[in-house]
Amino acid sequence: MTPVWKIKTPTPARLRVTPGLRYDVVVIGGGLTGLVTALLLAENGVEVAVLEGRRIGDGTTGASTAKVSLLQGIRAQRIRHRHSAATLRAYLDANRAGQQWLLEYCGGHAVAFQHADAYTYAQSEPELLLARTEFDALREAEMPVEFTDRIDAPFPALGAVRLPAQAQLNPMPLLSALAADVESNTVPIYESSLVYGVNAAATGDHRIDTEHGPVLAGTVVLATGTPILDRGGFFARLIPLRSYLTAYRLPQPLSHAMYITAGEPTRSVRTVPDPEGDVLLVGGNGHVVGRAERTGDCVSDLREWTERWYPSATPLTSWSAQDYLPLGELPYAGPLIPGRNGILLATGYAKWGFTNAVAAAQVLAGHITGKPPDWAHVYATWQPEELRSLPTAARTNASVALEFCAGWWHAVRAGADPVRAPEGTGHVERRFGRPAATCTVDGTTTTVSAICPHLGGILRWNPAEKSWDCPLHGSRFAADGTRLEGPATHHLAPLSPPITGPAPG
Repeated sequence: MTPVWKIKTPTPARLRVTPGLRYDVVVIGGGLTGLVTALLLAENGVEVAVLEGRRIGDGTTGASTAKVSLLQGIRAQRIRHRHSAATLRAYLDANRAGQQWLLEYCGGHAVAFQHADAYTYAQSEPELLLARTEFDALREAEMPVEFTDRIDAPFPALGAVRLPAQAQLNPMPLLSALAADVESNTVPIYESSLVYGVNAAATGDHRIDTEHGPVLAGTVVLATGTPILDRGGFFARLIPLRSYLTAYRLPQPLSHAMYITAGEPTRSVRTVPDPEGDVLLVGGNGHVVGRAERTGDCVSDLREWTERWYPSATPLTSWSAQDYLPLGELPYAGPLIPGRNGILLATGYAKWGFTNAVAAAQVLAGHITGKPPDWAHVYATWQPEELRSLPTAARTNASVALEFCAGWWHAVRAGADPVRAPEGTGHVERRFGRPAATCTVDGTTTTVSAICPHLGGILRWNPAEKSWDCPLHGSRFAADGTRLEGPATHHLAPLSPPITGPAPG
């Protein structure tokens, strides 16, 4: 499950953080949001540092399709359904500002990108209505969209919304350029520096507790996908979504147009220029994290679809990515707690991070420097309009409660006799009276706690990615218990030494 972007793009390893340091601002998270925020702050004379729990590019940014588009599936109508026409226009203004900043940055730093038309297309009659509704919402917002009955693609479409002159790129060269630029502004980037929590320090600063010791900061920015702090309850205001991508070598070049369906099952299609032959990306089949048992079918379904419409394409790799859908449809960038600017966050991009992440970074930097953009209010973390999403929040969190109860019910009923998992599989059993997660990957069997350290959900095995995923709020862990992403801040505790050698099956 290696993203195609990482096959040929090595990234240099960076030092771990040294405990006891202090900075005016510490940005937690080294993805697009974190690096752009750090760069904007440094350019404004702010003393800043970046903490990344893994490596630059290991998170959502490095696994994205990297479409830089203002046509975002059917986001416009979803926002317009909940909010005013003025709010939708402000959202589009923010994304336009993010897109413009990003493309100007790429142009000035030799980061290649391609202009491409974006399409939201219909696979069926119900989707055709969604596509036309999206067209109407964007025309109301004065976007230069057009509706077309045909698209230049082998797969069928009953109609499509088209927005010309959007863009696509490879995220890894962008992250490398941003990281180098950040460091050239004397901003340190510390990798492999997992943050456990943020608390008040006796000095009045914030104490950031990392796996290597504490670091002090006047202001903390959480650019971690979903906030790793529960204060503010954002874990209950977001839906964690997992989606899958596949990459193929093409025998001849294709159009650089970008496509995405107006409905389900999602099909997101774009091409990537490559000297060895263009690469086709096909993504989709998203689901709530931890709530799909046969995740391998999500990947195989994408492969079957691609082989049907691109029979001469050769498979290269497949992978997945995670993002968060805000219950109120608008992304968040601002204070974690109302009225307190000491801890800021950005999240909820609904899979459209290459414009939203940059816009959110501009909002975050504006909070700190006192120069917020005119459209910053659309990213407000706390606003009265949130009350409209209370019914959705109630339904979403009721399903979380059901997942919690179901997980523990099955864990209590699980067998107590240790059973070595066959290769590539995982299951929950009981060890020493507590739920244990046992799996075998590459001939090594590991047994770790099956209890998510975030809020106690019982983890589920993800066979496509060989990971343990939490169905409550989207925390994910590697087979050996290493934390990967989500609101959890600790690894899973080992319950027995690893067993190596051939496993059954």
